[in-house]
Amino acid sequence: RVPCSAGTAPEQELLCIFGTGDLGRSLGQRLLQTGYRVVYGSRRPHSCGPLPERAQVMSHAAAAQSANLVFICIHRENYDFLETLAPELKGKVLVDVSNNVEKNLYPEANAEYLQRLIPGAHVVKAFNTLSAWALQNGPSDANRQVYLCGNNAEAKQAVSVVATKLGFTVLDRGSVSAAKELEDFPLQLFPEWRLPLRLAVGLTAFFFFYLLIRDIISVYIKEKKDISFRIMVSLANKVFPIVSLIMLSLCYLPGVIAAFLQLYRGTKYKRFPDWLDRWMLCRKQLGLLALGFAFLHVLYTLIIPIRYYVRFRLSNRTPEFDTTMAWRTDSYYSVGILGFGLYLLLGITSLPSVSNALSWREFSFIQSKLGHVTLFFCTFHTYLYGWDKFLRASSYKWYTPPGYMLCLVLPSVVLVLKLLLLLPCVDRSLTRIRQGWERTNPDDDSRKSLLT
Repeated sequence: RVPCSAGTAPEQELLCIFGTGDLGRSLGQRLLQTGYRVVYGSRRPHSCGPLPERAQVMSHAAAAQSANLVFICIHRENYDFLETLAPELKGKVLVDVSNNVEKNLYPEANAEYLQRLIPGAHVVKAFNTLSAWALQNGPSDANRQVYLCGNNAEAKQAVSVVATKLGFTVLDRGSVSAAKELEDFPLQLFPEWRLPLRLAVGLTAFFFFYLLIRDIISVYIKEKKDISFRIMVSLANKVFPIVSLIMLSLCYLPGVIAAFLQLYRGTKYKRFPDWLDRWMLCRKQLGLLALGFAFLHVLYTLIIPIRYYVRFRLSNRTPEFDTTMAWRTDSYYSVGILGFGLYLLLGITSLPSVSNALSWREFSFIQSKLGHVTLFFCTFHTYLYGWDKFLRASSYKWYTPPGYMLCLVLPSVVLVLKLLLLLPCVDRSLTRIRQGWERTNPDDDSRKSLLT
């Protein structure tokens, strides 16, 4: 007797792909690996180049008739021939994966144009935010989502099933009118990095010219001494840590502002101002750029002993040993190393592959609690660098404060405000608000005290 499972195995679903380019081949390979059968529609079925094994190749008309779901992996300028296939594509689900080379190239989205060409088909915009590499190698933590939109719910459900089987997370953006927005996604160049990058460039330029005037030009004017060679290493090694500390402070300042705003409003259910929302959304990018500047500071510090200027100075000096100076420099370097180690920990845990393995409480502890500890160590490292220099009149060249003194203002303010939020009475009130408690209207007779 033959077992039922051996004779009643369900037949694998057949999917059609129009287009045999990189994206079409990669998509077909993934579909075959997932268990689907794949048929390609091509203008030249017998000479269309290398395709995945076990895939069939037919003419466009024959391929369209054989499957209910068709992936359109061709450019918009080649869509015209599809109009002749309208009878074969009627009632089919057409997945438009195309993109344009620039925004607003056409008055309507590619998916809307395709729907107009073949009104009897159900067009779904999907998979256009994925690269051929991502399709061939499977979803990664950084490229796991598939956006889709379309007018037919059943068609979108069919595409969602395929995307889910491929290992992607589906995000439905509504009707096909949202296709233009989806087609603009791949054309955006680091949209979340624009503000942090502009800020980093602005801070770097400001402190570079500030220190150039203060430390190089002032010496040349006053003492007729050319020390311009210090621009390459010494000046850069002052700018990088200054920018790093300021940007790290800017990562945690919006959270502090948001906390005080919630305390002032007495509720967590009111939206933050738009500028604060945008600021909080780019904290990860601010932190990663801050880590990059800190890493450059470490590298520049490591090459200091091999510089010609330093070796020349050391060979012509025999100073007496100063125990206080030894304690100061050892503490300065030790605290700096600890701060950089915590910096690296924050950067590593922000990677999607690492953060996905952490619970929300673990991630919050590292990014918030240890983040403020990192800010403290880096700020303390800078205070040790300054030591008692702020008491010396010679430190204020042309009556301007040193660069490190300017960069200590923001992190010191953030740490002081954070300490205020950690006070038991303040922390208790903030915790209650974040758990859903709302302060009643002052005019309400039934007002209750926040502390009861």
